[in-house]
Amino acid sequence: MSVETEEELQALKAVGRLVAEAIRAMRRAVRPNTTTLELDAIAGKLFRRAGARSGPQLDYDFPGVTCISVNDEAVHGIPGKRRLREGDLVKLDVTAELDGFYADSCVSVSVGRPRRAVAELTSASERALANGLDVARAGAPLNAIGAVIERTVQDAGFSVCAELIGHGIGRKIHEPPDVPSYFDPELTQPLTDGLVLTVEPIIASGNGRVRGSRDGWTVCTADGSTSAHFEHTIVVREGAPIILTA
Repeated sequence: MSVETEEELQALKAVGRLVAEAIRAMRRAVRPNTTTLELDAIAGKLFRRAGARSGPQLDYDFPGVTCISVNDEAVHGIPGKRRLREGDLVKLDVTAELDGFYADSCVSVSVGRPRRAVAELTSASERALANGLDVARAGAPLNAIGAVIERTVQDAGFSVCAELIGHGIGRKIHEPPDVPSYFDPELTQPLTDGLVLTVEPIIASGNGRVRGSRDGWTVCTADGSTSAHFEHTIVVREGAPIILTA
């Protein structure tokens, strides 16, 4: 969607704040022996209190309030009885719908003290997000986002999971346009003022290829390497974007 009124912007800010609050609360609870279902319940409680709904449940009948992926699981992990262990890398991917508007965000959190390689991977994904946001300005070509993300990730010695991309958002989870985290020479259309997007570098310590899993939802790295994922929902402006989920 593209924001056309102040009322729409305020509604997007409200759902963005809720997503950010849920991620902060879940992040505080990440520790060894906590189950991913327990983390998911934290978001569920906050959503119910706010009168919000899970975006993945609403749009796709996903079997969890949030997507929680661990280690080689890149996206769409189903919350369950799995207990986190020291050294795990857990991705907390939260999408909420509130009053007809959606926002989506993700952070990668180490359980306990991270291994150096995992810390470097996480830092590269977070840095790629920051660099992608910096070029997401009205008038810039859409592919500028993917170009700077890909360069940041490769310079750090890691790979973009090219099949997993950002997207438009607002009235549904997934709307046009696609926002790849790599340079696509065909995506030259200019970003427009008010456009609502997710920017989300999903990267891996291996080759970046992914595969499905038997549960029908979870996407893992094909080579078993660890993945990291950071994401924000933004509104494109002439200058720096509005980060709705900060």
